Amino acid sequence: MYSFNEILEIVNENIGEIKFDHKPESLYEPISYILSLGGKRVRPALVLMAYNLYAGNLEKAIPTALGIETFHNFTLLHDDLMDNADIRRGKPTVHIKWDDNTAVLSGDAMLIEAYKLIGKTDAKYFSRIFDLFSDTTTEIVCGQQFDMEFEKRMDVTVDEYIEMIRLKTAVLLACALKCGAIIADASEQDADNLYEFGINIGLGFQLKDDLLDVYGDSKTFGKRIGGDILCDKKTYLLISALRDNSAKEELAAWIGKEEFDEEEKIKAVTAIYDKLGLKQQSEQLIKEYYLKAVACLDKVEVDKQVKAELYKLAEDLTLRTT
Repeated sequence: MYSFNEILEIVNENIGEIKFDHKPESLYEPISYILSLGGKRVRPALVLMAYNLYAGNLEKAIPTALGIETFHNFTLLHDDLMDNADIRRGKPTVHIKWDDNTAVLSGDAMLIEAYKLIGKTDAKYFSRIFDLFSDTTTEIVCGQQFDMEFEKRMDVTVDEYIEMIRLKTAVLLACALKCGAIIADASEQDADNLYEFGINIGLGFQLKDDLLDVYGDSKTFGKRIGGDILCDKKTYLLISALRDNSAKEELAAWIGKEEFDEEEKIKAVTAIYDKLGLKQQSEQLIKEYYLKAVACLDKVEVDKQVKAELYKLAEDLTLRTT
């Protein structure tokens, strides 16, 4: 069995070998740039970790893993443009380093490159992998659309938010795990349980990401703290605060306001969250999803010791502090 760190080394080595020799260089240089920024590489690692539960030679699963990671970075490239974010993993985002049009076109090319990598999946599994990946990409786009629509609404419910992050974030983690299981000839039941495991760690991971956007350390988080607050992003924290009538009145003074002192807004909204105890409330919900994820992994019919790295990863992703 490979450790998570060993799998990460394999993933990073293979990503480093991806070359784009097409013209014009100006279209492909931003793709190489965003892939070079690193990141957690969780999604390709999950493909290989799920595969490694049943088989030892990881080569068969690597093209699928690289396709999923390339697609994930494509979504980040376009998300940063849509959110007008200036920092990604501590570096300038593509639309800042180049321009908006480059971010759009390079993102489009990146999506195509992701599908070309998925196309290298072993023919025996290609149909199932292609269908799962395509369904997942559609769900992610739907999640992004919901996220945009929520920006214009003040009545978004927690249930709607959870469904949005399931689509936008969790399904790709789940897809990665199920792809690895499929390529390793796992049982359908195991593949489905790994998928649900991915859904729950994905929900916990995104909730934690939203929490760290307010309460994290910018040096380790890789993004500016308070970014969600500045753009009135409907996160679990903001949606929950808006359910309180007094807090809703206070927030109304900030939401939609075009001219304001950024640090003052971040401080004021964070104070509202503190007063309502939303940090603790969010942490409790994250823990619930972590426990659901563990329960799903328990059902996977592989020796618990073999699953040890996945148990540890679930804890690291959902209960992390950075």
